[in-house]
Amino acid sequence: MTHNFDAIVLGAGAAGLMCAVEAGRRGRRVAVLERAERAGKKILISGGGRCNFTNIYCQPENFISHNPHFAKSALARYTPSHFIAWVEKHHIPYHEKTLGQLFCDRSAHDILSMLECECRAAGVQLFLNTAIDEVRRNTGFVVRAGKTEFHAPAVVVATGGLSIPKMGATDFGYEVARQFGLAIRPTRAALVPLVLGVEDRSRYCDLAGVSADVVACFGKHRFREKMLITHRGLSGPAILQISSYWNKAQPIIIDLAPQRDVTAALRDLNSPMNLTAAKGAFRAVLANRLADRWLELHAPTNWKNSTLGALEHQAHQWAITPVDTEGYDKAEVTAGGVDTDELSAKTMESRNVRGLFFIGEVVDVTGHLGGFNFQWAWASGACAGWAL
Repeated sequence: MTHNFDAIVLGAGAAGLMCAVEAGRRGRRVAVLERAERAGKKILISGGGRCNFTNIYCQPENFISHNPHFAKSALARYTPSHFIAWVEKHHIPYHEKTLGQLFCDRSAHDILSMLECECRAAGVQLFLNTAIDEVRRNTGFVVRAGKTEFHAPAVVVATGGLSIPKMGATDFGYEVARQFGLAIRPTRAALVPLVLGVEDRSRYCDLAGVSADVVACFGKHRFREKMLITHRGLSGPAILQISSYWNKAQPIIIDLAPQRDVTAALRDLNSPMNLTAAKGAFRAVLANRLADRWLELHAPTNWKNSTLGALEHQAHQWAITPVDTEGYDKAEVTAGGVDTDELSAKTMESRNVRGLFFIGEVVDVTGHLGGFNFQWAWASGACAGWAL
C-alpha cells in the first residue's frame, strides 16, 4: 500500500504534533507516523502528570547547545505567549508553580487532547503502531513501514532522544541523520539524578527523602532550588539542573545555607558554644536529620572563631564528587544530538539535504528544567511547520 503526502513527520511527540498542526493549517497534507500505540506518551508523564508546558521567562540562556545562538531565531518566532494563547483558546486551566513554570491544573491529558484536536482540525493523518523500517530518498522521500510506503517531498524527524527508553526512546533519529550525512554531537543523559560513590553513599544516603534549599554549582553555572537525598545519591531540581553541565569525575559545589550565616550565633560571646548550640544553629537552616549528620561528619575540634569560620565555609562550599548519573532511564532529556551547524536556524531544514528537517529533542538543543524543553519543542516544531 502506498500513501502520498506533502510532508511526513516521524514521531507524535510534542515537536512532531506541533509541526504537523502548523503545516496542516497551511494546507499541507501531513502524515504523522508513531511507533507507539498512542501519541504523546512523554507528554502524559511530564510534570508529574500535570505537564509543565512552558516557562514564561524563557530565554536563549536557558538552553545548552554547542552553538548557543542557534535556538534564538525559533524561540523569538514562537514564544511562550503563543502557546499560552492556544491553551487559553481551548479553555485549559493552568497555573504558575514557581520560577515561571506553567502547569495544567488538571492533567497533561489536556495538552495532548488539545494537540490531537488541532491535528484533526488541520486535516493531519495520524498513523499509530507504525514502526519505520526504512527512510530513503530519490526525487522525494520514501518511508517504509512494513508493507506500507509513505511518499512525500519532505520528512521531519521528531523522534526524540534516548531518555526514558521504557517509553520507547531509541536512537532512530540519529541513525536517519547519519544516513544522510549529518553530524551528531555526542549525546549524554541530562536533567538526571547523580549517583554517589560507596563512601559518600554510606555517609548520606540513609537520609533518603530529606531535602534542602541549596545552590548547586559546577563551573560558572549556579542553580538555587531544592536538593533531594536519594538511596543512591542526589536529586531534586537543583541537582537535575547542574547535571546537564557536570563532567564525570569532577566535584560539584553545594551551598547548603544560601545567604545564611549559620554559625553567627555561635560566635556571639554571650551565647553558649557547644555541640547542642551548634545543632540548634544548623537545625534552623537544614532538616534536623541532615543538620545532625553534617555536624557528625564536620564536628568542630574547638569553638574558636577560626574553627567556626571553617565550619561556616564548609556549609557553603560542600564539594562532593558523584561517580555517575542515573543514566537515560531516569534522565528527563538527552543532551547533544543532531549538530545545529547542519540545520537552518529559521526552518530546522538540513542545509545539505533539501526537504529533511530535524526538530525537538533529537537536535543539539537542551533546555533547563522548568518547561523550557517543551518550549523548544513547540518553537522548533512550529518553525519547521511554517517552512513545509
